[in-house]
Amino acid sequence: MPQTEHIEKHFEAPVVIRDIVIGLADGLTVPFALAAGLSGSVSVTELVVIAGLAEIAAGSIAMGLGGYLAARTDREHYFSELARERREIVELPERERQEVADILREWGMPEENVQGAVNAISQDPERWVHFMMKFELGLEEPEPKRARNSSLTIGLSYIFGGLIPLAPYFFTANTRLALVISAVVTLIALFVFGFVKGRFTGTNPVKGAFQTMLVGGLAATVAYLVAAWIG
Repeated sequence: MPQTEHIEKHFEAPVVIRDIVIGLADGLTVPFALAAGLSGSVSVTELVVIAGLAEIAAGSIAMGLGGYLAARTDREHYFSELARERREIVELPERERQEVADILREWGMPEENVQGAVNAISQDPERWVHFMMKFELGLEEPEPKRARNSSLTIGLSYIFGGLIPLAPYFFTANTRLALVISAVVTLIALFVFGFVKGRFTGTNPVKGAFQTMLVGGLAATVAYLVAAWIG
C-alpha cells in the first residue's frame, strides 16, 4: 500500500504577525477615536482629516520607535545572558552540569541515561551554552535586523490601519455621516483583520474575527468616549 508523504505545516512568522497586530490594532482604534471625538465639535471634515493625518504620522513614528527599542532591548538582553552563561560554564561548571541534568530529568529522561547526556552536551562549550540559553532561560537569538524590521512593520501597519477609519472623511462634507460610515468601516476592518489573523496563526478564523471586532470595538468606543468627554 503506497504511503502518503507526511508534510507538517507550521506558522513561521509569529513575530511579524505580532507586529502587524500591534500596528493595525492601534491604527484602527486611535485615529478613529480622534476623528469621532472631533466630529462632535467641528462641522468641517477638512479639520478632522488634517488632525487625523497628523495623528497617524505622529502615532506611526511613536509606535515604530517603540517597536525598534523593544527589539533592541530583546537583543541586548539575549547577548547579556549569553555572556553570563559562557562565564558560568567556565567558573561554575559543576553547577551548570547539574542544571543540565535537572532539565533532562524534567523531560522524563531515565536516570541511567542522564549522566551520559550531560557529558555529551558539556563536551562542546558552544552547544552547552546554547542548550542552557534555550532550555533553561527560554531564549533564542533574535534576528540581526529584527529592530529595523519591527519598527517598519509596526509603523506601516499603523498608517494602513489609521487610514481606514479616516477614509470616509475624505469623501463627505458631513462629519456626522462620516462618523457613522467610519464606525461601520472600522468594525468591518477589525472583523476581516481578525479573520485573516486567525487563518495565519492556525486558530479558528471566525472566532478570532469576532473577538478582534469585539475587543477593538470596545477599545475604540472607550477611546471615543474619552475624546468626547475631553472635547
